[in-house]
Amino acid sequence: MNDTPKNTKAAFLFPGQGAQHVGMGKDLYEAFPAARRVFDLAENITGKPLKKLCFDGPEDQLANTEVCQPAIFTVSAAALAVMDELLGPQKLQALRPSHLAGLSLGEYTALYAAESMDFQTALKLVACRGQLMQQAALAVPGGMVSVLGLDEAKAQELCRAAANGRVLSCANFNCPGQVVLSGEIDACRRVEQLAKDFGASGVVPLKVAGAYHSGLMAAAAEKLAEALAKVEFRAPKAMVISNVDAKASASGDEIRRKLLQQLTSPVRWQQSMENVLAQGVADFLEIGPGKVLAGLMRRIDRNARVTCVNSREAIEKLAQ
Repeated sequence: MNDTPKNTKAAFLFPGQGAQHVGMGKDLYEAFPAARRVFDLAENITGKPLKKLCFDGPEDQLANTEVCQPAIFTVSAAALAVMDELLGPQKLQALRPSHLAGLSLGEYTALYAAESMDFQTALKLVACRGQLMQQAALAVPGGMVSVLGLDEAKAQELCRAAANGRVLSCANFNCPGQVVLSGEIDACRRVEQLAKDFGASGVVPLKVAGAYHSGLMAAAAEKLAEALAKVEFRAPKAMVISNVDAKASASGDEIRRKLLQQLTSPVRWQQSMENVLAQGVADFLEIGPGKVLAGLMRRIDRNARVTCVNSREAIEKLAQ
């Protein structure tokens, strides 16, 4: 990855579910008081042993939707806090983003980073969202399948053919040639059987608990609406790109509406990044665990520069 040059437009990106791994955030917690404060506060707010689960696992418990969503948010927030502590006002100003975006769950982190809501509010929403999504997944078994080599039109054709009266829809438009379909188990199996007939180069069933970003999350959305209604979102300090339409939200009501739609609508990540790139942004910081978004960006635009801020070493390098 590349160091972010000065005097260019920059964007902050935040990962979503699937980026978690055992050990995430541990080096930050051990090295920086700011990270310790974030993790300790997160445990007090959620009542979950996030430090133990993030640092030591076990992996299957960390991967649970109810756990991994607040865990990933906390690690990303800890990285932001360490950046504030280590870089100082001048370097922070140089890195100040014109745009922020997050993949699914990561959109909540982006809104927190843009000061649209405080840490406690954001974490409570994320924990509530994870719990509701887990409950919906247990109520109606579903799955997700990544289809390779198809554009959006062909993926939609495949989706209609495989549905056969069942719930099935496009859930993620991640990058050129990678579309995720989400729905009932039978429909997902038909995707695997039919994909090559529609020109797909490959199919990868995803290890997820349910059919996220599909109609099977309607029950979760209904209850999440109650939690979102209690939040007064402030105007973001920079443009936060929404997953549902790849555009920035101008008001708290718009933010609330799009976060609700996000549960049952496809994540338009490729279009989001293309829109940000079209605004003259060339430098990106992926803040949080893993390198998923950097990998997607390589498929979207190989000329974009992405710095992964996922460790003590990475933040210390930024500070230099």
